[in-house]
Amino acid sequence: MGGVPATVAVIGGGTMGAGIAHVFLAAGSSVVLAEADAQRAAQGVANVTASVTKAEERGKLPEGTTAADLLANLSTVERLGDLSPDTALAVEAVPEDLALKRAVFTEVAAACPDAVLASNTSSLSITRLTEGLPAERVIGMHFFNPVPVQALVELVHHAGLPERVRADVRGWAEALGKTVIEVRDSPGFATSRLGVAVGLEAIRMLEEGVASAEDIDTGMRLGYAWPMGPLRLTDLVGLDVRLSIAEHLERELGPRFAPPELLRAKVARGELGRKTGQGFFTW
Repeated sequence: MGGVPATVAVIGGGTMGAGIAHVFLAAGSSVVLAEADAQRAAQGVANVTASVTKAEERGKLPEGTTAADLLANLSTVERLGDLSPDTALAVEAVPEDLALKRAVFTEVAAACPDAVLASNTSSLSITRLTEGLPAERVIGMHFFNPVPVQALVELVHHAGLPERVRADVRGWAEALGKTVIEVRDSPGFATSRLGVAVGLEAIRMLEEGVASAEDIDTGMRLGYAWPMGPLRLTDLVGLDVRLSIAEHLERELGPRFAPPELLRAKVARGELGRKTGQGFFTW
């Protein structure tokens, strides 16, 4: 199994970005966390620190390493132009906005002329993302939350992706201990498309009074061996995130992905799931 890049840039230090930084640190990379300002950079470092420290407490760090060892290889920048030109891989974990992601990669591509530009998007078109960018360096590298625990990475390729880049990124993901699936660029890829479809149907069932949230989730856990029911998973992902993805898939694939009114109402009330303490369940 090949190793990971010596230097990895992670753009965005929220939940996903912190988790991605964590797994690359644990695999031996130096990680540079890029955020928009000093306050966000400090919060990003705090997020990574909390993730790594929790893993240490659970005995989940590589043998012979401590949280302090890993965090010594974490640094931050507040300007994408300050990223090292030696960066081999840049993973963006910014909000699901195509223009924002493209703007981020435009700056990173200039600062890091040899870096692979990997997007953690869960549903946006990688082909459209490449517009105006060096397309041969762009790939979808979709991690799952919580990144240190979830075993899957979904690689999304487009028509202009060289075999060498695909193979390199697959090798890096496998060096993290992840299982890789490969998907042709299409709306929602494989995981979001199927996951959102089931999640939306579960919300419609709750809306129609078919069963309680707890019973719907229990049915999928015990009847289909899901580790977590679709409604609790929606709470974990964030109802606002799931709504955004559903709206995108509705535009791309049609009305079968139309968000239920119950989902819209909960988002409007600020009931976004675990991060706000209330979604389909109380956290």
